Amino acid sequence: MILKRIELRNFRNYEHLSTRFYKGINIIYGDNAQGKTNLLESIYFLGITKSHRSFIDNNLIKEGSNKAFINGSINKGSLDINLSITIDNTKKSLMIDNTNIKKVSDYISNMNIIIFYPDDLELLKGSPQVRRKYFNLELSQLYSSYYIIMNDYNKLLKIRNEYLKKLNNSQYVDMNYFDILTNYLIDKAIILTKMRFKYVEKINAFCEKIYLDIMNLDGFNIKYIPSLQIDLKNDEASKNSLIKFYKENLNHDIKMCSTTFGPHKDDFEFCLFENNLKFYGSQGQQRIAVLCLKLSEVEIFKKYKESAPILLLDDVFSELSDDKKNNLLKYISKDIQTIITTTELNNLEKKLINKSKLFKIEAGKLIKIKEVKNNE
Repeated sequence: MILKRIELRNFRNYEHLSTRFYKGINIIYGDNAQGKTNLLESIYFLGITKSHRSFIDNNLIKEGSNKAFINGSINKGSLDINLSITIDNTKKSLMIDNTNIKKVSDYISNMNIIIFYPDDLELLKGSPQVRRKYFNLELSQLYSSYYIIMNDYNKLLKIRNEYLKKLNNSQYVDMNYFDILTNYLIDKAIILTKMRFKYVEKINAFCEKIYLDIMNLDGFNIKYIPSLQIDLKNDEASKNSLIKFYKENLNHDIKMCSTTFGPHKDDFEFCLFENNLKFYGSQGQQRIAVLCLKLSEVEIFKKYKESAPILLLDDVFSELSDDKKNNLLKYISKDIQTIITTTELNNLEKKLINKSKLFKIEAGKLIKIKEVKNNE
């Protein structure tokens, strides 16, 4: 998968930008606060329809403007696809090849993106909600069905919680309908839990070797900590067990006015063998752990979607020692379109620079410095 071109209007600090990217490695360098991270954010937003930095879409609109526009052309094998997103103060509009798209699930899996940026350490050190949000996005990129099921689950969860509040206040509730609602919630919960287990299994097939290659330490793995215990091989047994479990915990849910168990309460851990790196890892080990998760996901997309995602690396190399930079380089090849930002070219290895297209950025203006020859 290749992002061939992107155009921005009134996005963050960009009044207008239009540029083409090289199919291999692209390096964008310049001082801080010139727009490097904003440009990566626009690429991520074009593919995911969400920012990795802001929960509020209106924050992306340039100050003094009432609308932002992002347009990009991607190539998937022999197919070129044009993607567009318009943000205004009231809504977000999605288009594929000039056709309006109403459902995010019909849009989100067209352009696959993996991003690593300095605040990613929060993915390991932050709350379970941060990790759930991340894994939900990644699974939605890989499987459009996951996004649909997750949305259905959240709608059912909201309705169930409203009924629990009524029960807590001794209001009338049709308990037959409540049980049906809970059963539907359980159906979705089983599917989501199984998909998360399988996804973490896929990650662990790659991440230990990548961590070993970069850090010279083995035993790295991701652990999935589900809120519900299910039988991965028997959905009927899982459903019967969970129906009983939810009934046993109903009084607790009523007291809390909330559904206290389910995929919305799951967590994920980054571990060296059995030790959770959140508590027992150095900052360097933690940072590389998150990076290895991202690189593992690149391999997952290549294997299961038969297409490499676009890899965005925001100021990654400045944090790494020379030996770790060299170890990382083997995972950055011309076979994967990669867009790297840095404040200084000196942070990067010469062999990486030599095979890359270079851009310099100043005050939201992107200047091409070096093209890549076809035989490079």
